[in-house]
Amino acid sequence: MKLATYKDGSRNGQLVVISRDLKLAHYATGIAEHMQQVLDDWNFISPQLQDLYDSLNRAGSDSSSIAGIARHAFPFDPKMCMAPLPRAHQWADGSAYINHVELVRLARNSEVPANYYTEPLMYQGGSDDFLGPCDDVPFADEAWGIDFEAELAVITGDVPMRCTPERALDGIRLILLANDWSLRHLVPDELAKSFGFLQSKPATAFSPVAVTLDEIADAWDAGRASLSVQSTWNGRKVGLCDAGKEMTFHFGQLIAHLCKTRNVRAGSIIGSGTISNRAVEKNGKKDWVNGYSCIAEKRAIETILDGKPATDYMKFGDTIRIEAKGRDGHSMFGAIEQKVVELG
Repeated sequence: MKLATYKDGSRNGQLVVISRDLKLAHYATGIAEHMQQVLDDWNFISPQLQDLYDSLNRAGSDSSSIAGIARHAFPFDPKMCMAPLPRAHQWADGSAYINHVELVRLARNSEVPANYYTEPLMYQGGSDDFLGPCDDVPFADEAWGIDFEAELAVITGDVPMRCTPERALDGIRLILLANDWSLRHLVPDELAKSFGFLQSKPATAFSPVAVTLDEIADAWDAGRASLSVQSTWNGRKVGLCDAGKEMTFHFGQLIAHLCKTRNVRAGSIIGSGTISNRAVEKNGKKDWVNGYSCIAEKRAIETILDGKPATDYMKFGDTIRIEAKGRDGHSMFGAIEQKVVELG
């Protein structure tokens, strides 16, 4: 099933069920008021939402026979959406695509430490304030190095401490898209303090819709989702990356890494990190045919090839659209469509 959260003036928003084709919506009133309520009592509430979802899909396939509960359906509007889980108990973002790490390190003439290949990188971000998929993104200064990052993420139920990667997969409740905004020029000073990201990682945005794993069954393979994630910057497609085959650490491994020393509770969100694909050899030269999912990677490629970056970071007024499509070519989560604006 597909779930979203509509803006209603409250912090948690109002839970809505979305049809498979992303055309119809129906409030989940009477079943659950908001997303965290569903995650806290998944086994009891999710079957009721599934019944509503099935009814909504039947109504969408035959508009002349809308009856019963689905008669209250209305057109789905992504602009009305908050993040599916507007505030979370935890937001932990990994770096599951080692190709991204290799490119950034190579551009700095720095080797990738050996343990990066055996243990995922992960940071803990702010989870009290997420952005909706169509919200403007305010920043105070263009000089901070504004960058988008196209990612997948999962929302979990309870996962116990020391859980194995295989069992951790059973804790996944929903999957969605993320735009993990980064301020690249603030990163070096923070990392130099050896205490991780803080100011360089502002509020993250998420797709309009989060979906259960059965919705991507043909693309889901043991913790990896073979979905095509397209990034369009200022109307120009800059990336069309496969999120599955080159994911070094799958979501079960990311969750298990997080819960090595702690329990992970329902309503935790774990990100994949920037989706990245390797170059292919063409006429003896490397060609990054799938483009990029963040500007930092594009700049790293330019530095490797030409000795210096040529692409600047985002400016006020720039737009970014991130969308994932299944093997049938249809949008899976709806699109993240945002504009960078000056804080004022």
